[in-house]
Amino acid sequence: MINLDSPDILTAQEAAKIWGKNEAYVRTALKQNPDKFPDGSVRRFGKVILVTTQGMEAVTGIKDPRKLKNRRGSFDMS
Repeated sequence: MINLDSPDILTAQEAAKIWGKNEAYVRTALKQNPDKFPDGSVRRFGKVILVTTQGMEAVTGIKDPRKLKNRRGSFDMS
């Protein structure tokens, strides 16, 4: 069963904000390069686009910034 409460399932706007991209980034990437998204990593429900962290990592080439931030914070020696 799919857990819809998973933090790895995001709206396009949430994902764009987390990755520091323009609000339209996911919509534009999906329209221009749909093959960059791994199968099952993005889905449109009417006007809403849901994307997984795996999809964003594949399209942007950047790991989930939330996880990188947590890693950096754990090594803070100040």
